Amino acid sequence: MKLTDVVQTSADVARDRSRTRKTAVLAEALSATSDAELPIVVAWLSGEIPQGRLGVGWRSLSKLIAAPAESPTLEVAAVDAALGELASASGPGSTKRRGEIIASLFAASTEAEQKFLVALLTGELRQGALAGVMTDAIAKVTGQDLVLVRRANMLTGSLPETAALARFGAEALAAVGLEVGRAVEPMLATPADDLDSALALLGPDLIVDYKLDGARIQVHRKGTEVSVFTRTLRNVTANVPDLVSVIAALPCDSVILDGETLMLSDDGRPRSFQDTMSRFGSGPTAAGEPERLLKPFFFDCLHLDGTDLIDRPLSERLAAIDSIAPQLRIPAVTRPSVEEARNHFDAAMADGHEGVMVKSLDGLYVAGRRGKAWQKVKPTHTFDLVVLGAEWGSGRRSGWLSNLHLGARDPETGELVMVGKTFKGLTDELLRWQTEEFPKHETHRDSYTIHLRPEIVVEIELDGAQRSSRYPGGVALRFARVVRYRPDKTAAQADSIEAIRALLK
Repeated sequence: MKLTDVVQTSADVARDRSRTRKTAVLAEALSATSDAELPIVVAWLSGEIPQGRLGVGWRSLSKLIAAPAESPTLEVAAVDAALGELASASGPGSTKRRGEIIASLFAASTEAEQKFLVALLTGELRQGALAGVMTDAIAKVTGQDLVLVRRANMLTGSLPETAALARFGAEALAAVGLEVGRAVEPMLATPADDLDSALALLGPDLIVDYKLDGARIQVHRKGTEVSVFTRTLRNVTANVPDLVSVIAALPCDSVILDGETLMLSDDGRPRSFQDTMSRFGSGPTAAGEPERLLKPFFFDCLHLDGTDLIDRPLSERLAAIDSIAPQLRIPAVTRPSVEEARNHFDAAMADGHEGVMVKSLDGLYVAGRRGKAWQKVKPTHTFDLVVLGAEWGSGRRSGWLSNLHLGARDPETGELVMVGKTFKGLTDELLRWQTEEFPKHETHRDSYTIHLRPEIVVEIELDGAQRSSRYPGGVALRFARVVRYRPDKTAAQADSIEAIRALLK
């Protein structure tokens, strides 16, 4: 397969807003690949490089771009080999060698291919071929069951690997299991209108957990080896020896636990979310500094001592936690009456937490997706949205980036749809941070707005939603205000426009 075919597919996918047509275009391209090319093309069209980050940026690339080739000649395998050589170049003379590799690659590329490669190498290739669309395309082109493909992707955490397995057949997909030490996409919750509606939807065989105002963690242990991952599957083990010591002391040989961690004040109440996230970034307490310990709480168990539990009901997964770490369970009430559930919600709020999670005890763990089996209940409507841009402030905020342009995910296309703006809730500290941080994510600007790559997630509180012809999604936020930024989330984990439209009902 030629690089030009991948470039044309990328352009076609970017132009089309229909998920069905995106899927068809991707499937057609994947059908033309060899077994060796398939995982490479899947990675590229998902905006990824099989070799990982190559440490090249726009400035260094712009100096190496040569006059484009007149006709396309590059093959996918040759480009992948060049990127592999680029990734392995190290030691004395490596800078020169890396420059030679890139220059040679660009000299053999047409203008369209050069633009594609620059976007791919700098992490800015965004054509709407997100995981959900690509998963659909893999199932379509290989003729495999979509549920089986999604499950394999969930467990491998790799679309290219999933595609390769799907081409081998259903048995290869079905054989994929959990691997202790390899992070799994976390299951997500659906926002509920209120506690009563969540109880009515899932009851009576349910459990109500505290919704802690902490950071999501997934911990893996195999023998004496412990790994700790964030919501975005970033490995932070080296930064959290306090968590590692707790997991290492559990009476088991292997385990995968899902939960939250947070810093507690002396009175046992949670410290701010920012304090917890700062602790992740800065690592363990330095000598002479006040101790800043993270405390773990768990609400799910995916594996225990050689047995995968991900396909077992929640009741069995909770029993697994209780068998090794009942003291680390998130506060919960099981099969409560309505009054008991309300009392638990009130207790969670009184203890300084966000609200509660209502979960079906029969529910399975659906990694990477928002399942109805988990309902999150908060006292106000809050949504995780993506910052698409920011306008320069005026008056007292002159010189600072202030008014945020907010986007929600379109689950059909994987793209982001603007749903409103807000400058409310921004402290001077946040204004300073935005003004320093946003230009690092800039795509372009005009006289009063900086437009950003969709990478920054912000939690927004609002009073509701209203129909609007002003924004392309036909809905707008009412009285939106900033709660906090969510560095623990990616744009793919932001809330959908359907969740906001649900407020219209």
